[in-house]
Amino acid sequence: MGNNRVRAAAPVIAIFLISAWAATAQAEAQAERVLVFAAASLKLPLAEIARAHEKRAGHDIDIAFAASSALARQIAHGAPADIFVSAHLKWMDWLEARGKIEKSSKTKLLTNSLVIVAPAGSQPEMDRNSASSLLRVLGADRLAIADPAHVPAGIYGKEALQALGVWPQISRRLARTVNVRAALALIERRALPLGIVYGSDAHRNPLVDIVYRFPAQSHVPIQYIAATVKDRARPATAAFLAGLRTEYSKNIFDNYGFKTD
Repeated sequence: MGNNRVRAAAPVIAIFLISAWAATAQAEAQAERVLVFAAASLKLPLAEIARAHEKRAGHDIDIAFAASSALARQIAHGAPADIFVSAHLKWMDWLEARGKIEKSSKTKLLTNSLVIVAPAGSQPEMDRNSASSLLRVLGADRLAIADPAHVPAGIYGKEALQALGVWPQISRRLARTVNVRAALALIERRALPLGIVYGSDAHRNPLVDIVYRFPAQSHVPIQYIAATVKDRARPATAAFLAGLRTEYSKNIFDNYGFKTD
């Protein structure tokens, strides 16, 4: 009789194991991994949005943050990114021209502003549109800025300094950094007196003071553009890209000082 019970239980165990395997396989299929390459200035809000998306959709979101220029070059050389979020249209267009972007997926996400910051409590506010004020506060020191040769924040910064009429005097006195967050860190550590960063970098940041706001017309509009990388379109990728445009995500971006209008 005992043997009959064992034989009767065997099909039940087999069914249970098959069901468990199927559930595991389904969970693994649902938990797809999405790799996002994103501009360094997006680190705080995008990490928060990714965590919420993982809980809601069950996908694993991995994000590599760096200068848009560096990320674009990696994608061009075959890096397996699914989504690219650039802080400058230049680098999105550069990839698109090389056939590395799904053109129909391109979407404008955000805008930003450009400011000069100083270590908290260290400097008086600079006179608006005053080149002499910038040179006076900078003194013999260098200006922290993301590399204007290729990093978006530095490209915008160069344009703004040219509009202010001080580029010839300052261009040889730059502390060039690999991305805008590195420039911000120099000011936060009080290593330099002034730095050019995005308004979002200084938003609610107790370690720095905004001492000057560049007029919007002094540089091309600061735009963040997102797109799917060529041949990486799939439901998980589309879901996260769409999630960046929801009201929930917009509120998070707004909380970190970005503009979503």
